[in-house]
Amino acid sequence: MRVYVPLTLPGLAEAHKTGELGSGPLVAYGVTPALREWCVSDDIEELEYAALSRAALASLRLLADDSGAGRRRVVVAVDVADGAVTADPGLDPAALGEVTVTGAVPLAKAAAVHVDAGDAEEDVAAAAAALDAADGGDDDAQFVVDGAEDHELLWYATQEIPNLVDRA
Repeated sequence: MRVYVPLTLPGLAEAHKTGELGSGPLVAYGVTPALREWCVSDDIEELEYAALSRAALASLRLLADDSGAGRRRVVVAVDVADGAVTADPGLDPAALGEVTVTGAVPLAKAAAVHVDAGDAEEDVAAAAAALDAADGGDDDAQFVVDGAEDHELLWYATQEIPNLVDRA
């Protein structure tokens, strides 16, 4: 199963150094039955994009908790065994597509890395600062968070990770 692991640039640097995204359990996002129902689509590319978008929001939450991290969302796409992934069908809609990867996830299993471009940093920083207010129902703050989501994450091959972590 392809899952999308939310990180920050320092988190990616740590994964590069240790050779693994985490020893498990690890929160990631994937195409779950609930996500399929929410998307009302059978197109796997659309469903995977939705899971990637959910992981990008989780990365934004990580940035909100780490003021020292570079203001770029980071998501690692990784293939794991189906049996290593569990999804709770009763999860809150805010956690749509969220899965738990039970074992260690070697960075070598990564298919790609998705990272914001430099021109997104200002909007991502503002969105990270506005998350709490947006979660509280503030429409203006939600507009700011949506501004970060307007930036598409760039695709990088795993061979480019060393260059990405130099920015951490």
